[in-house]
Order: sequence, then C-alpha cells, then structure tokens
Amino acid sequence: MECTVSWTGNTGTRSAMGFVAETGTGHVLMMDGAPDSAKPENGGQNLAPRPMETLLAGTGGCTAYDVVLILKRGRHQVERCSVKLTSERAEKDPKVFTKIHMHFTVEGKGIPAAAVERAIALSHDTYCSASVMLGKTAEITTSFDLIEA
Repeated sequence: MECTVSWTGNTGTRSAMGFVAETGTGHVLMMDGAPDSAKPENGGQNLAPRPMETLLAGTGGCTAYDVVLILKRGRHQVERCSVKLTSERAEKDPKVFTKIHMHFTVEGKGIPAAAVERAIALSHDTYCSASVMLGKTAEITTSFDLIEA
C-alpha cells in the first residue's frame, strides 16, 4: 500500500496548510489544517478535513466494512450500517487519540443483537487494522442500536 501526500502551497498572498493525498489506487483526498488566528501563516483555511479527522474517518470505514461483511457472511439481511465515532485527544504533543467511542446503528431484517455484538467485537479485536492500531494509545469503547427494517 502506498500514498503520496503533497502540500498545495501558498494561495495568493495567504499562506495555506492544505494537502492532497493520492492513494496507490489512484484516489484523491484533500486535507487542510485549522485556521490559526494567532499565527495565520501556520494555519489552514478550513477547506477540507483535518488529517486526524481523516484518520478517525478511515477507522470508522474500516470497522463498518468489517461489521457489514461479518453479518452478511452470517447470512443476515443487513440493509444499513453506520458508525458514529467520538474521540478525545491528549492535551500535549503528540496529541494522540486517548479515547474513542464507536456507536453503530445497524438496520436489517431479523438480525439477532448477539450477531451484531459479535461482529463488532470481531472487528474491534481481530480484523480492523485501524482500530487495533489506535487501540495502542486510545481506550476504544463500542455500543450499538439495532433497528428492525
């Protein structure tokens, strides 16, 4: 797996902290820093997600993918799945994630709650590389709602 991240450079008279990532599969992702009123030359323009937001989003995508796949392999009729991630970060650099909560909402027909709980646990403990990696610095907790379609 590879990815190239390039700074977009200054824009006109403003300094910018935007970056474009091109993945090995040819997809493009924009990232930007937060505006910094104290030091505008060090801040972004709020034109795209922050790099740490993309890390959190990628973790959500990784674990949601696992949960859907595990439920489908169990022959469950999954119609929708989403995961809302909330996090806390360390106050000092490096400002790693210290707490992450993942709340899943799974909708389908006749899916037992135990199957959803098992799918989340398998993703969290075994399959989701991103959450296993982030679990080295963050306490990760999960919860879910199961909606009958």
